[in-house]
Amino acid sequence: MKLGVFVNQYTKQNDTLDRLKADKVGIILVQNGVYNATIKEKGVKSSVLDKGTEVYALSEDLQSRGLDPSGIDSKVKVVDYGGLVDLVFNDYEKFIWL
Repeated sequence: MKLGVFVNQYTKQNDTLDRLKADKVGIILVQNGVYNATIKEKGVKSSVLDKGTEVYALSEDLQSRGLDPSGIDSKVKVVDYGGLVDLVFNDYEKFIWL
């Protein structure tokens, strides 16, 4: 199963993500979840970035929070709303929201 996980909040760790079992897990950072792509605490990136095989951040949410897409972690792919729609309809079978 290919599972897409929407993360809409900044968190240092997420126990639910640790328990997910799927062939492919894609993390989609939206709303305040985009802070996971940019904030480092004491030089350490968010553990959320290590939970998925693919990590995406919604560009409109980065911009609305004044975050520069060039300053995000290299593992994160920035997508716009059109790219998000493509992910939903083409890349993942099921979704959850955390």
